[in-house]
Amino acid sequence: MKRLATWILVSAAAALALAALVWQLNLRDEPNVTTPVATAAALPARIARGAYLARAGNCMSCHTTRGGTPFAGGRGIDTPFGTVFSSNLTPDRATGIGQWSPTHFWRAMHNGRSRDGRLLYPAFPYTNYTEITREDSDALYAYLHSLPPATQPNTPHTLRWPFSTQAALAVWRALYFSPGRYEPDTKQTAEWNRGAYLVRGLGHCSACHSTRNALGASNTPLDLAGGLIPMQNWYAPSLTSASEAGVADWRPQDIAALLKTGVSPRGSVLGPMAEVVLHSTQHLSDQDLAAMAVFLKSLPPAPVARASTAAAGRLPAAGAKLYEQHCAQCHGDQGQGVPGAYPPLAGNRAVTMDSTANLVQIVLNGGYAPATAGNPRPFGMPPFVLVLNDTELAELLTYLRSAWGHQASAVTPTEINRMRGENQR
Repeated sequence: MKRLATWILVSAAAALALAALVWQLNLRDEPNVTTPVATAAALPARIARGAYLARAGNCMSCHTTRGGTPFAGGRGIDTPFGTVFSSNLTPDRATGIGQWSPTHFWRAMHNGRSRDGRLLYPAFPYTNYTEITREDSDALYAYLHSLPPATQPNTPHTLRWPFSTQAALAVWRALYFSPGRYEPDTKQTAEWNRGAYLVRGLGHCSACHSTRNALGASNTPLDLAGGLIPMQNWYAPSLTSASEAGVADWRPQDIAALLKTGVSPRGSVLGPMAEVVLHSTQHLSDQDLAAMAVFLKSLPPAPVARASTAAAGRLPAAGAKLYEQHCAQCHGDQGQGVPGAYPPLAGNRAVTMDSTANLVQIVLNGGYAPATAGNPRPFGMPPFVLVLNDTELAELLTYLRSAWGHQASAVTPTEINRMRGENQR
């Protein structure tokens, strides 16, 4: 009995020590919200700056339901653990952030904690926003408080247990989140640092362009090495790999054009990235786009994997026939495309990437570049989800990945069928 009692006491002490450690890790670098702070005047220039930063962070897209009041929240964000609903960011005192101080808002951005002390779920990407400056946080606060108040209560999250508990979230944060600020690299130019600040911070590019572990944490934060976007079934390609979406060999002006208009001489954006360009990057200044281009172009290139030869030398006759019937009119007999209209398929990285998710999505559901000020009438591709069956689509995509010198792996009917099923959930 004495030995059992000793074991219980030791275990209890260890549990308390662990709980204290988790608690301390969740309080790192938190501002004191009880200390009175003089609120900076909401000058027009500060509000305008905040509006620009809200565009850079694409805040309205998540904090607005379809057809709803801008920034009033309520949009559901599906995760592998359940659905997180965005909050009301208008200055309504009862349901929004009307009673928040600038320091409360800064704590949410920098530390991921709400005004009432609750820990926030990282679907709100404070793991990136922690990089932003207090000055930019205050500008965002001023802009949001300039909006018309909207009375819209926040929708409770529908997460599975134990992910729905603050204790589980505290442990997750202790393991995977550490607040920080962007520290300029003194070896780089001011332009490079500005681009890094936007990409890593408000742009939160790594929220999509990085792999995640079983608990939803980025395996290698800020490395932009690509990853499947949870629940969306799109692959955000690596921005460091020449075989995916690396831009080390692009001209900076082509990178900036892609972010500004959605199209460039070297490629175009589709899927979730088209929404980012539509709602966010097309509205950024040319100087900021140029800075992002400089930073993205400088990313250390990832090792190029050996090309798969699973489909090499095999040009399925059925796939070739389907290409002739459905694709060649726009993309050309040799996959050469039409400049300014239809992208070439020969040599296209979206066709030959190891991950076939995007290729399958585009052919199933269509591909559409965003309608931007610089490209107001983009060409698009119709969906084939009701035109071709799984076997036909597999034959067609295998042909694309093996024609014109491509050496990418074959696509199976099972892959097509799985994607159809996941898109219908």
